[in-house]
Amino acid sequence: MSEIKLLTSELKEKASTLHAGDRVLLSGVVYTARDAAHKRFFELLSKGEDLPFDIDGACIYYCGPTPTPEGLPIGSAGPTTSSRMDPYAPKLLDLGLSGMIGKGARNEAVNDALKRNKAVYFAAIGGAGALCSKCITSCEVIAFSDLGCESVKRLVLEDFPVVVATDSFGDTLY
Repeated sequence: MSEIKLLTSELKEKASTLHAGDRVLLSGVVYTARDAAHKRFFELLSKGEDLPFDIDGACIYYCGPTPTPEGLPIGSAGPTTSSRMDPYAPKLLDLGLSGMIGKGARNEAVNDALKRNKAVYFAAIGGAGALCSKCITSCEVIAFSDLGCESVKRLVLEDFPVVVATDSFGDTLY
């Protein structure tokens, strides 16, 4: 099976060409966000304020990188369990989120939102954060710096290996 090379900037238009089980080498910008950041996203939205990045067409990586060693762009950066973000994901997908990267199964509401919005959920390799970080060329904190490793970061990926776990048709590996 060959790997599909995909730019995150093309995700919105190409998500419907991906199928559960496809191996993808993802390149481009993603944003890290875990539980605490998602809670703050919803606090911002409830006040009518903007999110710290343009959600339309964006991809969120459920990741809280370790501290950055000297001379590297990022520390270990493996995926966290995605189901903790399930209460938030449908609304973000409805606002234009095109992709998510994490590990583990998603609930029915998330899978329905993926279908409804023609978006995709990717699985990254759990337990391989040091290897994942080798595909990250830059890291910049863009919001909620007080959250430390759970702050929102803008990452640039280069051939980051993922698998389509749930596609825009509702098919899932789980």
